[in-house]
Amino acid sequence: MPSHLHFDEDDFLRCRFVVSPVWETQEAVRTLRRPDRHGYHAPWLRRIRAVADGLDLTPLWLLMPRRGHTPDWLVPPPSGPAASIEEELAVLRAVDPETARADTARSLADTPGALESATGRAWLADPARLVRELTDALEAAWQVLVAPDWPRLRALLEADIAFHSRRLAEVGLGGLLPEIHRRCGWRSGTLTVQSAGVHERRLGGQGLVLMPSVFTWPDLISSFDPPAHPTLVYPARGIGGLWTDPAATAPDALVRLLGRGRAAVLTALTDPATTTALAHRLGLAPSSVSAHLTALRDAGLLTSRRYGHQVLYERTPLGIALASGAAAPGDD
Repeated sequence: MPSHLHFDEDDFLRCRFVVSPVWETQEAVRTLRRPDRHGYHAPWLRRIRAVADGLDLTPLWLLMPRRGHTPDWLVPPPSGPAASIEEELAVLRAVDPETARADTARSLADTPGALESATGRAWLADPARLVRELTDALEAAWQVLVAPDWPRLRALLEADIAFHSRRLAEVGLGGLLPEIHRRCGWRSGTLTVQSAGVHERRLGGQGLVLMPSVFTWPDLISSFDPPAHPTLVYPARGIGGLWTDPAATAPDALVRLLGRGRAAVLTALTDPATTTALAHRLGLAPSSVSAHLTALRDAGLLTSRRYGHQVLYERTPLGIALASGAAAPGDD
């Protein structure tokens, strides 16, 4: 069934990309119970299984129906492009309890027996407790499931935004949205999304929040019901190689040519990334990675550009050719 989102002139100026640590945490928790999502995340699942077993995720799972409503108050879109987990958790703790109560009751109703459960009844009787317990549960899940890998995840999400920002400049919003996911269509200023529910909403100058996600794959998730800010969450590009070890995949010929450290850095840059993200991914000191990046850039194998307060590095055509083992243009 289609949902329709109608854009006015001002809405085109207020569309924005964001990255949300709280969203990734929620979807990481959901992924643990979704076998259809496990394919791309098997290395992560094996690594976190023991520590995940020590978490009590039941309160969060109670509000994650397979088909139905997840409370909007738990995952508000960030106010800026790259809010910190501390900022997002502070927003959750400040949510009006009565607003959370009504939103949560709607979600509980979509899971058989949840409204009548002891936990559901306790939450609805004491919404301040509801806000406190669920925010605490999200914070605990963040620390265990997502925080250790956040530099790697954030780098991939920021690379996705850099790519789609370029596409936005090239093809406009009407060309970009159908590219983001096959369930999106665009015609005459109206976004059509094939979804489980039917929504009809005029943005009225609010714009649309576009949020790439690692753990959402393969789903497209939309939040169009007022008063929530219209948001479209889509699978980030490049997750197929997210959990691979770049140091182990560098071709031998490239190692002989560049040395193991520089070859690993060049191989790891399948998508644009920062020095910190690469250091975390490769298990190297940031100072070493920075030196390798400078040498590779000076050799014409990388370019760098600023994104907000960070510098992203990506391979040039020559760097891509070397990393893939292909001959560079013009070589015999």
